[in-house]
Amino acid sequence: MNKPGILIIDDQADFRQIMACALQKKGFETHEAGDGSAGAELARRLLPDLILCDINMEKMDGYALLETLRRDPATASIPFILMTGMGDAASMRRGMNLGADDYLPKPFSLPQLFSAVEARLKKHQALRENAEQKLTDLRANLSLALPHEMITPLNGIFGLAQVLSTDAESLSPVDVAEFGETILQSAGRLHRTIQNFLLYGQLEMHATDPQSLAALRQKQTGHLGRLIEARARHQSEKAARAADLHLELTDGSVAVAQDLFTKLVDELIENAFKFSAAGSTVRVASSSSEGYYTLSISDRGCGMTSDQIANIGAHAQFDRKTHEQQGSGLGLIIARKITERHGGHFILKSQCAAGTTVTVKLPVP
Repeated sequence: MNKPGILIIDDQADFRQIMACALQKKGFETHEAGDGSAGAELARRLLPDLILCDINMEKMDGYALLETLRRDPATASIPFILMTGMGDAASMRRGMNLGADDYLPKPFSLPQLFSAVEARLKKHQALRENAEQKLTDLRANLSLALPHEMITPLNGIFGLAQVLSTDAESLSPVDVAEFGETILQSAGRLHRTIQNFLLYGQLEMHATDPQSLAALRQKQTGHLGRLIEARARHQSEKAARAADLHLELTDGSVAVAQDLFTKLVDELIENAFKFSAAGSTVRVASSSSEGYYTLSISDRGCGMTSDQIANIGAHAQFDRKTHEQQGSGLGLIIARKITERHGGHFILKSQCAAGTTVTVKLPVP
């Protein structure tokens, strides 16, 4: 197993050498740089497991180096410990705001150094393992669901296209129109499946990238009352159940991009109509208070068991043999992921044969 690599950046050569020697005795591989500029070059070339950096240096100080490395995707996630004789709160806060992982005030003892290094490396390894597990889960979920959801509409497209290409002369214009409509529906289903899987993958990736997640949360959507009403009426008309829709909406705004918020609303309302019987009410309500905009969608449909709720996953689609609706089952999980990625709360309450209520609370700007 390779030794963890540590890059020490300090303009005091004696201090660097003492630290390097001590860390080498603890089993680490060390590299040294005498200023921030040289440190930046080494960091990009070596991609060390940890950087120990002084603040006060010529050419490029520790703050500037930290900011530079955090902007570079290749070095953005390397754990970074600042070292300085300025132990005041303002200096510490500035370093943390720039993305420092820890702070070592000089002078410090070797046990303090070892403790800080081991703690940062342990935390970074845990984050890396968590990210790798998420990727493993994502690949597993995609491999379970994607083949079926891709092949089913493709079979319909191929089958009808073959009939059109070989038996066109024997088909009436009505038959051709019907076949064309079925092919169009299958293509639409396939297109939506691909879009959903891509979105699911993007949402999973945001969870492993703090900078991407922060940028995601900067987006905003307003005039929510009108937007939700328009999407709810569209979904009710698509299900031929306009009379079943009951709206109790409040206007407001959320710290979520409009395309993602619209996707969340569409998926939840479509599910409510899909898994409830015609003639039963689908209620869509919203309110705004205490820094959150709350959206609630209720139906009186088949509901879910507690085990089904606990095992909601990307590839889960409950009672498919009983309920013939098509789709990958990603709608609910995508809505939940959108909510969680924006610092919101996703609450699902359901009872078999009684219905389901999904409540989403999203931060307001």
